[in-house]
Amino acid sequence: MNALWIGVIGSSIALFALRYSGYLIPEKYLTNPRMLRINTLIPVALLSALVGVQTVTEKGIWVIDQRLAGVAVALIALLLKAPYFVVVISAALTSALLYRF
Repeated sequence: MNALWIGVIGSSIALFALRYSGYLIPEKYLTNPRMLRINTLIPVALLSALVGVQTVTEKGIWVIDQRLAGVAVALIALLLKAPYFVVVISAALTSALLYRF
């Protein structure tokens, strides 16, 4: 068994223990209004960080390229309250056109 399989099995066990421990937490802690607010904001913060990192970095180095223009177009489309499909397609087309030329 090599190190990869040890890592996969170890992380699987750790994840199972973490998920199972969620059932052991009393409900009064999970239904606390403060906890509910935090839980609604965590995905937004994580997704924003992911978009930021994937847009302006490449292999740990800051890069400004077509991806930043695509995100800017998506932001403008969101500010104009465009449908989600229009936001994604306009950002993708902008990035693809700038990459091509």
